Amino acid sequence: MTAETTAPAPARPTPLLVGAAITALEGAALAGWGLYDLVAGFFGDSAALGRTEMGGAVLLLMGLFPLLAGRALLRARRWGRTPALLTNSICLPVAYYMWQAGGVSAAAGVVVALLGLTGIVALLNPKVTALLYGTTAG
Repeated sequence: MTAETTAPAPARPTPLLVGAAITALEGAALAGWGLYDLVAGFFGDSAALGRTEMGGAVLLLMGLFPLLAGRALLRARRWGRTPALLTNSICLPVAYYMWQAGGVSAAAGVVVALLGLTGIVALLNPKVTALLYGTTAG
């Protein structure tokens, strides 16, 4: 086959792009928080030295997986949907506890909940399922 005879890649539906973007945003937020903890540990309380860095490293690694899942979704790889859905689902209890804190945290909790719900709905859209898993006959 030559390049001229290959079929064009199917267009990515908008819900897939929305879900991938939200997942990547959540991954970037986790990775950024982890990076902040890593750096802040070196300049903070010397009694917490080691614990802060370990927590930062864990958060940084936890943030990389949603980033990879968002990239996989943009490439229409079906494995990316499961970690993306998991990441968006975890936003809901996080938002609940942010809401319980009140004040500015409650407002941020509403934003986190809306992002999580939007990501779940977008990734479970039938167009996304059809693109990632194909349509079945019958």
